[in-house]
Amino acid sequence: MNIIKIPFVRKVGIEKNNDGFLHLHFDESVHNHLQSIHASAQFTLAETASGEVLQTAFPELVGRVIPMLRDSQIKFRRPALQSVTAYPFISEGLAQKFKEMLLKKGRASISVNVELKDNEGATTCTGVFNWFVQQID
Repeated sequence: MNIIKIPFVRKVGIEKNNDGFLHLHFDESVHNHLQSIHASAQFTLAETASGEVLQTAFPELVGRVIPMLRDSQIKFRRPALQSVTAYPFISEGLAQKFKEMLLKKGRASISVNVELKDNEGATTCTGVFNWFVQQID
């Protein structure tokens, strides 16, 4: 699935940058009352990146599972006064446990960490996204 073709993701304006990371341009359409990027737009970028990294990390599961976001925690560290890019990460240990549990039970949970950074490398927010994944076979 091409995650940036999801209608809401398109509506927010999330794109892939030249390095293959999900990116959100600093544009009036996603500004808040302080003329920085709205918290909900940043959340959408981070959540979308967390879902996309599942496809990248486990390509053999695409089309064979249904991932559902169970919960998340996000911390806004500074206003996003320029474009931001999402950097998702799954620890190797968690990835291995996830694959073992999915194989054994047909369902499993996994946490994805995401950091949003602006063009100068400053972190605007960090988040943890907990996914529940169910096999459909």
